[in-house]
Amino acid sequence: MTAKKSGSSPDQRRKYDEAFKAEALRLASESRSTQAAARALGISPKLLYRWQQAQLVAEVGSAEVARDPEVRALRAANKRLAQELAILKKALAIFAQPTP
Repeated sequence: MTAKKSGSSPDQRRKYDEAFKAEALRLASESRSTQAAARALGISPKLLYRWQQAQLVAEVGSAEVARDPEVRALRAANKRLAQELAILKKALAIFAQPTP
């Protein structure tokens, strides 16, 4: 008795183009959870984490620097401050409108 295989064989890997990867990384950076972003895209969270690590290494230029805890903490603080700045800009635009 043989089991039927549905879809492609497990040996074949799906290939993702650069546009999909860029969109996935953007969604993951905007999302609170990388795992939730991966689920929304229908990909493995491990794959998304690998793409994030590769992007970080490409930006920094070195895997050792990318893994440095101080660099990671500074990047997280920078991201948080950028989000706070965006919120403050939106609030300023709302409160700057004249009242009728």
